[in-house]
Amino acid sequence: MNIGLGGRRRTILLVDSDPHARAVLRNALEVAGFTVGEAANAREGERTVVRIRPDAILTDLIMEGVDGGTMAERLKQVGSRIPIYIVSNAADALTGSVGLHELGLSGVFLKPADAVIVTQTLKTRLGVS
Repeated sequence: MNIGLGGRRRTILLVDSDPHARAVLRNALEVAGFTVGEAANAREGERTVVRIRPDAILTDLIMEGVDGGTMAERLKQVGSRIPIYIVSNAADALTGSVGLHELGLSGVFLKPADAVIVTQTLKTRLGVS
């Protein structure tokens, strides 16, 4: 349910080809007071960013076609300041080998992501009380 709070409600875009992973995070984020948009792949995610203008993006790193890292780079190139977090099984391999800021990423969550940590991180980053 996404009613109430008007302009104070923050919108999060989930980009993941796994519908179960999206559902788990969507439920936790909605309970925490966020509005949630979803996309099944990075191409759909890029279109959805334009449509819903999210305050933050949670994306899987490895997807068919365009991956989450490429999506982050494209958004950075057009001047986007949207915080982008990777949620992936491969996240621990990425951490330490590639600079997150060079990819335009704000952080990494290892799957299965702890919903409490994800929601608290987003609340802190977005200034939600």
